Amino acid sequence: MTIPDSTYMMENGSIELPCTPEEEARIIQELNTKADSNLKPGNLYYVISNRWFMDWQRYIGKPLGSYPFNEHATESPPSLLPNSASRPGPIDNGDIIIKEADSGGDDPQIPRTLEEGRDYVLVPQEVWEKLFEWYKGGPALPREMISVGDAKQLSVEVFPLCLNLFDTRDKSHTIIRLSKKASLHELYSVVCRLKGIAPEKAHIWDYFDKMKHAELVASNQTLEDSSLQMDQDILLEVQPEGSLLYGFGFDSTGNDLALVPVEPLRSSVTIAGGPTLSNGFSGGYSSNAYQGSSLNSSYGDMEDGYDSLRPANKGERGGLAGLSNLGNTCFMNSALQCLVHTPPLVEYFLQDYTNEINRQNPLGMHGELALAFGELLRKLWSSGRTPVAPRAFKGKLGRFAPQFSGYNQHDSQELLAFLLDGLHEDLNRVKQKPYFETKDSDGRPDEEVANELWRYHRARNDSVIVDICQGQYKSTLVCPDCNKISITFDPFMYLSLPLPSTVTRTMTVTVLYSDGSGLPMPYTVTVLKHGYIKDLTQALETACCLRIDEYLLLAESPEQVYDHRVFRYFENPTEILSSVKDDEHIVAYRLPKRVAQLTKLEISHRRQEKCIIDSLKASERKLFLTPLVTFLEDPRNGADIDFAVHKVLAPLGRKAFISSAPGLKDGAENGSPSETIEEPMNSCTIQFGREGQSTECIDQVGSSSMELAFHLCLTDDRGSNCRPVAKATVIQPVRMLKVMLDWTEKECGLYDASYLKDLPEVHKSGFTVKKTKQEAISLFSCLEAFLKEEPLGPDDMWYCPRCKEHRQASKKLDLWRLPDILVFHLKRFSYSRWLKNKLDTFVNFPIHNLDLSKYVKSKDASESSHVYELYAISNHYGGLGGGHYTAYCKLIDEDRWYHFDDSHVSPVAESDIKTSAAYVLFYRRVKAQQNGGVGGSFQHGRSS
Repeated sequence: MTIPDSTYMMENGSIELPCTPEEEARIIQELNTKADSNLKPGNLYYVISNRWFMDWQRYIGKPLGSYPFNEHATESPPSLLPNSASRPGPIDNGDIIIKEADSGGDDPQIPRTLEEGRDYVLVPQEVWEKLFEWYKGGPALPREMISVGDAKQLSVEVFPLCLNLFDTRDKSHTIIRLSKKASLHELYSVVCRLKGIAPEKAHIWDYFDKMKHAELVASNQTLEDSSLQMDQDILLEVQPEGSLLYGFGFDSTGNDLALVPVEPLRSSVTIAGGPTLSNGFSGGYSSNAYQGSSLNSSYGDMEDGYDSLRPANKGERGGLAGLSNLGNTCFMNSALQCLVHTPPLVEYFLQDYTNEINRQNPLGMHGELALAFGELLRKLWSSGRTPVAPRAFKGKLGRFAPQFSGYNQHDSQELLAFLLDGLHEDLNRVKQKPYFETKDSDGRPDEEVANELWRYHRARNDSVIVDICQGQYKSTLVCPDCNKISITFDPFMYLSLPLPSTVTRTMTVTVLYSDGSGLPMPYTVTVLKHGYIKDLTQALETACCLRIDEYLLLAESPEQVYDHRVFRYFENPTEILSSVKDDEHIVAYRLPKRVAQLTKLEISHRRQEKCIIDSLKASERKLFLTPLVTFLEDPRNGADIDFAVHKVLAPLGRKAFISSAPGLKDGAENGSPSETIEEPMNSCTIQFGREGQSTECIDQVGSSSMELAFHLCLTDDRGSNCRPVAKATVIQPVRMLKVMLDWTEKECGLYDASYLKDLPEVHKSGFTVKKTKQEAISLFSCLEAFLKEEPLGPDDMWYCPRCKEHRQASKKLDLWRLPDILVFHLKRFSYSRWLKNKLDTFVNFPIHNLDLSKYVKSKDASESSHVYELYAISNHYGGLGGGHYTAYCKLIDEDRWYHFDDSHVSPVAESDIKTSAAYVLFYRRVKAQQNGGVGGSFQHGRSS
């Protein structure tokens, strides 16, 4: 690698040559490794623009988009970039900072909409210092690593807590930025230094929503534990000279304002540990038992000191209070509104549930999550229409689930899953879980095995959540080799249903005849999205009525990116279909199965502009059309190649073939053929069989019997080193020959090239997307896709106890036992390392009389009703990252639906709640009546 010509003048006047790209890569990797081995709170990381960082990666030849930290490695090894890029200029963070006029100070800030890995990267301090030494530039954007939640996860605080300070003396407004881990002492120090006042004279208040809540007394309590939120207001009052000790404040009306102390949490317990970066990716996981933390530690965090254990009643028109958005918390508000409008949970948490709290459960949260949720539910059902700010609940959530801390948008279903599981563990009535050794079914009746496993499950898990939300499904695995059948019965809290369009995909492939017996024909087939090339091949074989003595050779032949060459052949039947993108062009060649004994001939096409032959050099000819593949039997010379080319082009003949070729009308739909020639192209009728043919017609097309009919040349794999093919050219026996066919004015007149142009893409999204929005799918079709038998993925192989090997077994699910509250999660989101996608497909779901009887396979199912009615929906609007969550909830007592959009609550007609935004559906069982009909809601109780 040549060292760039740029040089640098050192302070002593000498010239310093920059490192080579290889040296830079090695030094940075060593610094990264050293930093990774010493992760701890207080470490500094620096934010660098991803645009500049990618330029640097190109320069050093590092995989494009790879992350500088091991835990952020890509899912599949990317290809190395050639380190031929020029050396990047100075570090430039200008594209990720807020302009000086808007930043509110000299400390540059970055917009909170930016995402790590997409817009910026984080590098350790040592890496930044070395890069800055080499490249200069900036501005520097240092950020501190902090410990998040009881799990003690390490995370870089890219967006510090921003507080709006109001000074009561001059009504001034100042923005203060501090770490959420900073103490109240530090807050006082910053404010007093900024305002030039003595600390003993300052009094700072929590001024959330422009209301005094509590004085923030200088202490070691963190800002996070004080329930301060991003962008919230704090109020500064300064004690006048000579005034009495400041013990109580006065509000703006002069009324005494009692101070509500906020006791710091002193729990030192942990759940898991491991380094993370700003987006919460964990580098490790461990599980430690909770230490004995007093339940009383949670009381200080209750909103307004509300006693969450005292029995309460629903307030007048209760359940109509909204939840304030604390900064991208609409996902939390949506999930919470659905839960607090679940009738059995309302009934439970409005009663005294003190004896239900499990304080010793190592899998729980000392009962604090249940207390925080119960207190919030009581507030929502007793505050009329006054919005509630769930600050204390969010604080608890951040402690026990650090992935939901901060102010990024999250998934309401993921939060729901955590809440249901956390509430269950906090309220588990089982204090000492018994151990059971599960037995194999061994041919026993399903009812016996299912009831046995359900008893085992309930003996270890007994809470109100299990009572009302948990069901059981049957899972059947079949080994594809030995046919071993394994049947298990597992509990579920909710059902994640794939949308049918996420299970399968339609793929269009153009099939070409290698023997010249037919026109190219596109076929559209439906295959499993996570299937294999062999699945696509089998579907095409059926669609094109492949003969028993033929097989299909699939190839990728992009029409632009790879200059009309065959990019690759799909010769590995186990290659996953996800490797084939929707915008690619795939062709399939029909070849005889005995082709292993034959020589394959790949034909690429070249032309000069407008098919005019002049003095231009052959090297200036351009590739066009889709390559063809045929075969040669015992080829000896150039005439054999010439004959094979003529044979495979025969279906494209303009006039002679049109009169005799069946199926041309259908094939023409792929592209409009050019105007036909009035006269037959020669006096010989072009009819070719599958075996040896006469060359009589070929001689008529050529200018003389000594010349070939086409201008051909042999090439190598790269399409270079062209060697003209003459009639006497000796052909050596090889597996595959590659030739270039130069189209002249003669070929353009004889053959209709449009059949090999503009072949359809694998999936044309424009038309199909428009169609799917018009054609709704039903909730039942989603459920059937969930229950459908399908093979396990290659990353989810099953260990067969009979084969003693991991096998790609087939898996079939069946519903066995349904809960009183049935939650359906519609899987609209799909994620991979570099691709995120959301489906806005409209799912038609019933509001009343959802009858699931036919899906429940238990013979005892007839004892319970399997009819449900809808009572809540969590909606997601917009795309990933920038979307918005709301909820539709039904007040059962009023038999009326309401729209909960954060703090705004409004009535909504039942006919308007079905939208393509529906994401999580909440149903409740309708109890069966003796006359066989269905009546009101099912009263929950502890099931056995």
